[in-house]
Amino acid sequence: MSTLSFKSVSLQYPIYNANAMSLRNQLVRIGTGGRIGSDTRNIVTVSAIDNVSFELKNGDAVGLVGHNGAGKSTLLRLMAGIYAPVSGQVVSKGSIATVFELGAGMDTELTGYENIVRMLMLLGHSQLTAKQCIPDIEEFTELGGFLNLPVRTYSSGMMMRLMFAVATSIRPSILLIDEMFGVGDAAFHEKAQLRMHKWISEVDIFVFASHNHDLIKKLCNRVFRLDHGKVHEESMCNFLE
Repeated sequence: MSTLSFKSVSLQYPIYNANAMSLRNQLVRIGTGGRIGSDTRNIVTVSAIDNVSFELKNGDAVGLVGHNGAGKSTLLRLMAGIYAPVSGQVVSKGSIATVFELGAGMDTELTGYENIVRMLMLLGHSQLTAKQCIPDIEEFTELGGFLNLPVRTYSSGMMMRLMFAVATSIRPSILLIDEMFGVGDAAFHEKAQLRMHKWISEVDIFVFASHNHDLIKKLCNRVFRLDHGKVHEESMCNFLE
């Protein structure tokens, strides 16, 4: 059974040289939209996530909503273990996969095949597991012999196909997605959407940050609204109205 829980979790960003740069520009740069404060050293801080507690279990599909800078992406990165909380505890049970920034770890001088293994190993999988994913990625990307060539020879659409296929090649227990995205031409976009929806349906816990309320209504059974680092769960009935 997979679980993901937050226990009084907070995360603040320090703002150094606040006197030398306008606070407005600093907030735009870090994109948190959190509450402004100061620590014991009088360093300006922004509370991106403020004393958040919740528990997710098998079958939970959570949509994260809120204005730009409300803390949705920060919350996802705390869930994934990319960020560490300043206080509180994040506890997870089960493998976690993220779709935040496709292509992390890609080396354009390496071939497609070499990048498949490289990217999957950087995501924490063994070389054997990475190699076992190759047939599925070959079939899905439809790149054929191009997988033997350096990625720098690919078009942007071909690179996107490869990155998307790698990101969705292994079924996790917990899936975290920061917005949906388009992949390639219309025909391949439809193929990618079918793969994504199948992937989502097979995981134990799904968390999806988006401004697209129609997608959240379609994919999720719980809704968390973020506002300046605070998290409030909305009833699905109210959200669907």
